[in-house]
Amino acid sequence: MGLMVYLSIENDTKDLYLFINSPGGLVIPRVGIYDTMQLVQLDVHTICMGLAASMGSFLLVGGAITKRLAFPHARVMIHQLASSFYEVQTGEFILEAEELLKLCENITRIYVQRTGKPLWVVSKNMERDVFMSATEAQAHGIVDLVAVK
Repeated sequence: MGLMVYLSIENDTKDLYLFINSPGGLVIPRVGIYDTMQLVQLDVHTICMGLAASMGSFLLVGGAITKRLAFPHARVMIHQLASSFYEVQTGEFILEAEELLKLCENITRIYVQRTGKPLWVVSKNMERDVFMSATEAQAHGIVDLVAVK
């Protein structure tokens, strides 16, 4: 995140490029990266080169509209957020469940906004693991272009 901010200050005429090959990962740090991508003045190109799964696909969809690309054999996967409920006590479980619900709603809303798909479509797809080819991800609105030779 810091590097994105630094590069946008250092040269405000060159777009930024985020190459993604990610199985996902922790939610809050990826939301921080997404927020940074939205706040820097430059366009952020997102390029999936391999796998953009879970929060990796969230970063992919967060690129500048028309500047989100997937390599031809890339795979994209979206799904509902998961949590580590089994690691917390009962009182914390309720607080974590409420926070997880807020995050799920927020992330689903962002997918709806960035893909142009209706809420019911995005919600249905996020109920389970949905793997997509680059072309399917383009049809779903997660990427704008599929790279060609």
